[in-house]
Amino acid sequence: MIRKNYPKVQRLMAWLTVFTLLAMPVSVFTQTKIAYHSNKYKPTDDVKVGRQAAAEVEQQMPILNDVEATSYVSRVGQRLVSAIPPEFQHPEFSYYFKIVNARDINAFALPGGPMYVNRGMIEAARNEGEMAGVMAHELSHVALRHGTAQASKAQKYGLLAGILGIGGQILGGPAGAAAQVAGQGVGVYFLKFSREYETEADILGAQIMARAGYDPHDLASMFQTIERQSGGGGGGFLSDHPSPANRYERINQEAQYLRVENPVRDTRDFARIQERLRGMGPAPTMAEIARGGQRYPTSENTGNYPNNPPRGSVSNPSSRYQSYSELGGIVRASVPNNWRELGGSNSVWFAPEGAYGQYQNQAVFTHGVNLGIAQTQSRNLQQATNELLNSLGQGGGNLRQRSGYQRTTVAGRTGSTTTLSNTNEATGQAEVVTVITTQLRNGELFYMIAVAPENEFGSYQNAFRNILRSLQLND
Repeated sequence: MIRKNYPKVQRLMAWLTVFTLLAMPVSVFTQTKIAYHSNKYKPTDDVKVGRQAAAEVEQQMPILNDVEATSYVSRVGQRLVSAIPPEFQHPEFSYYFKIVNARDINAFALPGGPMYVNRGMIEAARNEGEMAGVMAHELSHVALRHGTAQASKAQKYGLLAGILGIGGQILGGPAGAAAQVAGQGVGVYFLKFSREYETEADILGAQIMARAGYDPHDLASMFQTIERQSGGGGGGFLSDHPSPANRYERINQEAQYLRVENPVRDTRDFARIQERLRGMGPAPTMAEIARGGQRYPTSENTGNYPNNPPRGSVSNPSSRYQSYSELGGIVRASVPNNWRELGGSNSVWFAPEGAYGQYQNQAVFTHGVNLGIAQTQSRNLQQATNELLNSLGQGGGNLRQRSGYQRTTVAGRTGSTTTLSNTNEATGQAEVVTVITTQLRNGELFYMIAVAPENEFGSYQNAFRNILRSLQLND
């Protein structure tokens, strides 16, 4: 009996195997195989250099602080991240997504995970699938570690690095290999990738799209959309990404091997966000942004202290809050929505209008919160905080510690808080300064400095507490 029915069992198993293969959303047997290139750096080096580059990007480019639009782009991005094949997943990487308020059709991602999508690209896409295609292409460069691989190759052949970087050379980072990448490799990263790298990003991007439920043909069609909308010139994206030969045909060929049932092309969310962005009025071009200089206020538009002091001109904190991701994505916080973001590479201020300006060629703040990361010699929290306070004291004024250190919680971690008094050198007003610190996993010191005039500090305390409670650290 067993021998007699064996062929039937075998046929049944074969039929079930065929059925399973046909039912799979993505075929895994005929995809093009991709491998890493030689790379002298570790994935943690990608993360460090990416954070440094992200801080520079966010200082030079206007980030669109629209929570609804950013949340939508982040949802699409995280869906794609989850679909990166396991062999190209890096637990060290932290992927996050921001929108650049620029009209050019472009997007780029940095080593370790930060991605920036131009508003113009979202507005130009015909559907969510096309937008996701560009994002999948950029994620592929990150997952394949093309940035540091290209830096390694440049050093191997003695090429001059550090050129054509965003905003000039990225500030030097920690000692070791990451500093080498920061000092040399970032500029190389921003050079155009080779056509070989672009082909690999196209192929892996198509595979990621299929695994995420998108039609990879939309990646090819997005390139055609870009060419149509840029008058055939290719726009920012195709100018920055040299087109491999037969790009469309190669992507469509790969797409044949990627079975996707009921692919996502368009969604109500995409239509809603696209309409929302188009309703904001035209975004500036990157050329206009470059001509306008840095995005942060200078003495020309903030007023010089003490000629234009903020006495009586600063509004109370709004009860409505806006979420920000800062310092290369390490810090997330909610801030009153009537405060302005004023940033730097390792430090960002949030302050109301009229509470900041220039005095003796130095930036001065009278109300607001400063979030930052400092490198200190000590790994002991109190000693590291002492180092921070000493450095603050060297900046002028007459800081005096008026309370000892108290234990607190910062983003679920052990933290320390202390209160100081100061006389603001620009206004002559007495002010209260609260310094809250905790340590990141790499030993660096995260700090939050809250400042307000002594006679107004009480009306700002609730806002300071809310910001502290909202803090999230992703290191």
